Amino acid sequence: MANIKKCEDEILQKMRIIAYKEILSFKEAVLYLNVSESFLYKLTSKNEIPFSKPNGGKIYFKKEDLNKWMTQNSTTSIDELEKEILTKLKKGRDGKKIN
Repeated sequence: MANIKKCEDEILQKMRIIAYKEILSFKEAVLYLNVSESFLYKLTSKNEIPFSKPNGGKIYFKKEDLNKWMTQNSTTSIDELEKEILTKLKKGRDGKKIN
């Protein structure tokens, strides 16, 4: 039980540090994204996630890029679809609003 608590405390401490950083190391990005190291390596090797590798060394990530990557391919909610349909129905063929 003590080991679990210690691990939880270490993870919380790392997450607090990550919260204030703009650039994350590979291991920090793994924690931030909540993915395995092998999965993140796979994404970088396929260039499916933005990263930097200064001088061919360690891999770094901009937190802003990770946030964009996590929110790509989002789905539209039913409410958003209904609003979009109503907006289009209110417009005439020439794109002007109908009163």
